[in-house]
Amino acid sequence: MKNILVPVNAISTGLTNLRYAVNLASMSGAKVYLVNTYKEFSKVGNLTKVNQLIIEDSEELLDRVVAQVDTKGVEVMPISIKGDPFEGIIRVSHQLEIDLIILSPQSIEIADEIYLGNITGKIVKQTDIPILIVPKDYIFRKAEVILLAFKNGHLEDPSVLEPLKQLAHYFSAKINLLFVKTPDVAHAAQYIDPALLELKSSLTETQNATIFQGILEHFQSNHPDILCVFRRKRGFFEKLWEKNAIIKRDFHTTKPLLVLQGND
Repeated sequence: MKNILVPVNAISTGLTNLRYAVNLASMSGAKVYLVNTYKEFSKVGNLTKVNQLIIEDSEELLDRVVAQVDTKGVEVMPISIKGDPFEGIIRVSHQLEIDLIILSPQSIEIADEIYLGNITGKIVKQTDIPILIVPKDYIFRKAEVILLAFKNGHLEDPSVLEPLKQLAHYFSAKINLLFVKTPDVAHAAQYIDPALLELKSSLTETQNATIFQGILEHFQSNHPDILCVFRRKRGFFEKLWEKNAIIKRDFHTTKPLLVLQGND
């Protein structure tokens, strides 16, 4: 893990995510890129001055976040980029060869019933870059158990597990597998890839209506510090393909959520 991206549009969530990124980078030797996106108005007349103020506000936000975090000697690069937040984050992620994006569940203050806001949900849905979603005000701590929940054990490319392996290595954490068998999954999908089995400290198989219900049933017995799922159209984030946001009754967690690339 060489490059970590932390998008920020508010000081509170920016501090939480940057602290997490810095602690992780101090273990992995990664660089951290702190990014804020801004939109300019058409540069006509007095709007040129307005746009300059917008740019300065963006840079000031990044500087204020960095100033309040002990960077532990980690290289933190603040970057202001112009454009749509989603498009800007995706563009800079590819330009900088980002290995992990650390996000907040909600990019702005929105209704309490929402778990993933539109921008975060859109990024989860439309990028193959691994994502770590860190709850607001979460305090970084050593992860002793990572719970990987899935309902389809087939992997087209076992390399998608690499970010999970790296996190487990950095934390010296156990990886517990939770195989949730749901009615909508074909019998052939109940195969578990050997690459998954090689990771396991334990394996639990359960039958539930949804993967979220399976997680709820077995969460306490596993007591994970990080929850991990695959990004699949017919998997954990199925609701995202109906809309970009996810409401809490469909899923929520108070633990960091690692989202790996899926097959579909």
